[in-house]
Amino acid sequence: MNMGNLFAAIPDSLPDELFEELMAEKGIKIERIVSKGQASPDGFWYDQPENEWVLVVRGAARLRIEGVDEPIELTAGTYINLPAHVKHRVDWTKEDEETIWLAIFY
Repeated sequence: MNMGNLFAAIPDSLPDELFEELMAEKGIKIERIVSKGQASPDGFWYDQPENEWVLVVRGAARLRIEGVDEPIELTAGTYINLPAHVKHRVDWTKEDEETIWLAIFY
């Protein structure tokens, strides 16, 4: 059995995004990501070999998808499914509040 709380154990200072694997089994991984003002480095794009379903639990963020003109605004409760190899990047996260993501890689 694996039990936890998405809002627990968040450091007061987050100079870098916090990535925490919550569960992993064959073919699936669930991860908590905590951001506070972080964004992807200039010119960097995620290009992942697996699909990613991601939900913003708290906070807000903006994603860029390669080839899509407008950024995608994500607020608490918003989710998106990113198929494998869809290049994307985090354009912005709130600076005054943690953005807590729940990411499921499959």
